[in-house]
Amino acid sequence: MIVLAFDTATDVATSALLEDGVVLGERVGVARALLGDVDDLVRAAGLEPRDLDALVVGTGPGSFTSTRIGLSVARGLGLALGVPAAGVSTLDALASATDGAYPVIDARRGEVFVPGPLALPPDDLEVEGALCVGNGAVRYRETLERRGALVADADDPVHVPHARLHAGLTSELADPDLLLPVYVRAPDAKAPA
Repeated sequence: MIVLAFDTATDVATSALLEDGVVLGERVGVARALLGDVDDLVRAAGLEPRDLDALVVGTGPGSFTSTRIGLSVARGLGLALGVPAAGVSTLDALASATDGAYPVIDARRGEVFVPGPLALPPDDLEVEGALCVGNGAVRYRETLERRGALVADADDPVHVPHARLHAGLTSELADPDLLLPVYVRAPDAKAPA
């Protein structure tokens, strides 16, 4: 089975192409370049889009706009190619990077997204002895370490929600139109009154 996986919920967009669980290629970029990255992956593997059997996409939480980009691409590709898709929490993917990892995603506004999922100030986290991973762990390193957490170096790959991790966490494929984002809180944008 050939699976295309991607996640755009954080400040980096990751994508991976896998065949029967074996990684054929990976990319790390930005959400606005996702379609180019996945096209490059497919072509570099000597495949065509019609060769894909399934899609796996990160559902957040994370940036509202970036999460929507990933879900829109998954829905569009799923519809165009007639393939099923699965959604995987970005927090779950980060947690699967290494044993005992506690995912912390930057939620902006002085908060982080953590399992629950919840949006909390970093000072409210009970993380003593935990290995905190993710862009929120890097941003709030000082606070988390003061609370007893361990945080890997900023350039450590455990802080990136690699799409290959998403592909390994999915068990149920469905219609891509059924994919739902995990937002945790309302978007900043408001409709005009």
